[in-house]
Amino acid sequence: MQIAMTTFALRNWEADASTRIEGLTPDELVARCHDLDKPLVDGYAPFCKHLFVPNDTPTRAAFAPITDANRAELRSGYVARRDGERAVLERWFDNIDAPQANWLDVILYSHDQLVAEANDFDDQRSVPDCDWGIVSIIGTLTESEPPMPPITQMRNALGRAEGGSGVPIDIVAYGQAVEFWQHHAPIRRTSTTST
Repeated sequence: MQIAMTTFALRNWEADASTRIEGLTPDELVARCHDLDKPLVDGYAPFCKHLFVPNDTPTRAAFAPITDANRAELRSGYVARRDGERAVLERWFDNIDAPQANWLDVILYSHDQLVAEANDFDDQRSVPDCDWGIVSIIGTLTESEPPMPPITQMRNALGRAEGGSGVPIDIVAYGQAVEFWQHHAPIRRTSTTST
């Protein structure tokens, strides 16, 4: 099984990423994925899988519980993850402390899905030669996937032309996500944040 890094996933090395990968290059993460002797875990659609990589780097968890002490630090705004994608309303914390992640939830899309989405954005050149492409990485405390945020589920349901995957909303998964994200928010960090 060949795993490769996509250009879309490189946002995990940017200063304001919810999970900013530290102490590990993209190539080193791909090598760790290949070295793991673990099966892929099913994701929200047949083309999506997860690989949970133990984290021994300074990479922090991607989200934190909302408390009375940090509620005033919540921010919101309209965000598009790439050119051509519809901006959606998101909320996040800026620069609050989060614990070191115990796991890196490496989110993979099949090669066919990567090609289909690239065709929608006129950017097929960015699809690597692979069976599975890394599209995102989430720092977590447990070896499990946090619920996909409701807004991400909505974006996916809009279809690939709008920056989603074309997968309709699963009402049960949506309800679980609302319950989780009502009490949690992603963390964005800037280059001035100490780690």
